[in-house]
Amino acid sequence: MFDFSYLSFPLNLSSNLSSNLSLNWHCLNEFSRSHCLAICAFLVPANLLITSQTILFTVLNRSALQIFTISTTAIIYAMLMVMHVISWYIIGVVMAPTFILLFLGITCLVINLTAIWLKLKYPHLNYLLIIKRLFIKFKAKLNFSMNFS
Repeated sequence: MFDFSYLSFPLNLSSNLSSNLSLNWHCLNEFSRSHCLAICAFLVPANLLITSQTILFTVLNRSALQIFTISTTAIIYAMLMVMHVISWYIIGVVMAPTFILLFLGITCLVINLTAIWLKLKYPHLNYLLIIKRLFIKFKAKLNFSMNFS
């Protein structure tokens, strides 16, 4: 009655189920490269803000649920940044911005994974007290070196 054979669907309904559920990586890479400015304009501030929020939550000794939630979100943003840069490396674009963005993504990943690890390994550690003691030691060394200058 109706012939829909002229329509093209992103999923091939005649093949097996495993290929039906696979992503078309070429289309995702093209989308990433064609909307690079918008993607970077969102991901760079998002990574910086949410990773700094993770650091703040860890230092303030917030609950594990809050740290895991914010870190997981930050890890997703960082992975999106790394995958976006990899889409440029695939076609051979190797420039300073790609290295800077890759460094930013990896740094945010490491910071957020470290926050999760610290909360799992040392759940009752008082980070503010540690920072205060380090600051007092640094201040004492600074005053000591200024007295002899």
